[in-house]
Amino acid sequence: MPIYNPPIRDLQFVLHDVLKLSQSDLPGHDDLDPEFTEAILEAAGKLSSEVLAPLNLPGDQQGCMLENGVVRTPDGFGKAFEAVKEGGWTALDCDPEYGGQGMPYTMGVATGEMFVSANMAFNMYQGLTHGAYSAIHAHGTDDQKQTYLPKMVSCDWTGTMNLTEPHCGTDLGMLRTKAEPQDDGSYLITGQKIFISAGDHDLAENVIHLVLAKAPGGGEGTKGISLFIVPKFLVNEDGSLGERNGVSVGALEHKMGIHANATCVMNYDGAKGWLLGDLHKGMRAMFTMMNEARIGVGLQGYAGAVPAYQNAVAYAKDRLQGRSVTGAKNPSGPADPLIVHPDIRRSLMDQKSFLEGARALSLWGAHLIDRSHLGNDADAEGLISLMTPVIKGFLTDKGFEATVLAQQVFGGHGYVEEWGMSQFVRDARITMIYEGANGVQALDLVGRKLAQDGGKHVMAFFAMIKTFCKDNAQNEAIATDFIAPLKAASKDLQTAAMFFMERGMKNPNDALSGSYDFMHLFGHVTLGFMWARMAVAAQSGLDTGTGDADFLKTKLATGRYYMKRQLPMTATHLARIQSGAETVMELDQEAF
Repeated sequence: MPIYNPPIRDLQFVLHDVLKLSQSDLPGHDDLDPEFTEAILEAAGKLSSEVLAPLNLPGDQQGCMLENGVVRTPDGFGKAFEAVKEGGWTALDCDPEYGGQGMPYTMGVATGEMFVSANMAFNMYQGLTHGAYSAIHAHGTDDQKQTYLPKMVSCDWTGTMNLTEPHCGTDLGMLRTKAEPQDDGSYLITGQKIFISAGDHDLAENVIHLVLAKAPGGGEGTKGISLFIVPKFLVNEDGSLGERNGVSVGALEHKMGIHANATCVMNYDGAKGWLLGDLHKGMRAMFTMMNEARIGVGLQGYAGAVPAYQNAVAYAKDRLQGRSVTGAKNPSGPADPLIVHPDIRRSLMDQKSFLEGARALSLWGAHLIDRSHLGNDADAEGLISLMTPVIKGFLTDKGFEATVLAQQVFGGHGYVEEWGMSQFVRDARITMIYEGANGVQALDLVGRKLAQDGGKHVMAFFAMIKTFCKDNAQNEAIATDFIAPLKAASKDLQTAAMFFMERGMKNPNDALSGSYDFMHLFGHVTLGFMWARMAVAAQSGLDTGTGDADFLKTKLATGRYYMKRQLPMTATHLARIQSGAETVMELDQEAF
């Protein structure tokens, strides 16, 4: 069975040496000293490695079952879900008014990485609930908040988001689900939704669905869409559960991965629902959930690759194959371990340098959200809005790539099910698709986010990189290996952005055909920025003698690898962007 070791030391390094969490002036941060956060991470890590991870492989093999209209989760999931609830993990960063612990979102992301790494399919039941909680918390009435949030914070009730229909996915303006107003202020919801993660299950007493539907008078397209709260069981005035609502599971999707999460076809047959937010303004309310979900999927993208990498390292150290070209490293054995071979090292370093950079990016993004919400920082809100498609798209693309690299280390053993590596690959694949396929993320980045608020936020990003490079230009220990390549990569990104500005209005296809490359270019620059920040922190620890020297030296060596072997990809992406749309659009449709 695959192993999983929680990366607590590295999480602590990012939280305190890089982000300096406890030194922040944001509410609730002064208590987050290293000793306190280590205790939280240790407890989450213990739950992840000892309870959740052992259920990952058998949960994948057993999957979910639909029996007489009831969805059954794999053996052991119910007991594990109770353990997560009893530990207060579902309430970690939720509002204390509704039973939450009120910790910063950053701590939720730090613990969430370990839960995802241990068992991605399992974690989705509580993860989606958090998104639904956030949407109701932001847009619900006081009565709706009091009715639903305490039970959702505790995960006695779980939540979903219902967007996709059989005939439309990204193009939500085409949806057909109808909402008929009733005299009592409720609506009757009728329609079918597909691909609904955690749509039904046996882990909670109730499931609270957030459903996009069209009410009369809304007009065509997305402007006519409203968002509704549709519980599986109706809730009585005293908070107890009433009769079953008109919502049922039509089928479970047969999927490539995440078999242990119930991905449902949901049928709404005059189900009673209540408007969430303003009438015909459902997209605004839903995007509260969607944007959080996209950050969460970005986390899934790299977190799912963490155990794949860990198992690849263990296998590479143990598996004997061939001899080192520079002489035997295991002369008493029949062969040397795989890890002595340069190409295996290259693969493992690709994984390691990506994963540690991605961890820093995800936690930095979470900290921007805290600055936005807790500090009312409009600049932080604009920056995380810009970064959301990068975090979602780049981290999931590269995260899937990392799982494939890890699987490759195993050779043929990685392709058979008993080693568990294929599950990491299969589970990671969905992250590139759901919550907005990555091509859509790239279009959002180039088509909307670059020009948002007159380009203010992307210019602020460039200025931040420039200031950082200037402030550290005289740091001889890192200037050549980190600052110089970051500066060059940032220049590539700025050149690409200028290309879009100059050519996009004349020929929009020039911008859109380069959008995917731009997303990856942006991702590499951002990870380069994270590695440069980590290098500053690591070198400072070495200079002052305040840190674990071996850990810090390893961090610097890993960062140098990324800056020399991965960051130069920005030049390739820039060249592809500057080639324009001609070769992309040249063929007639019939020629394909």
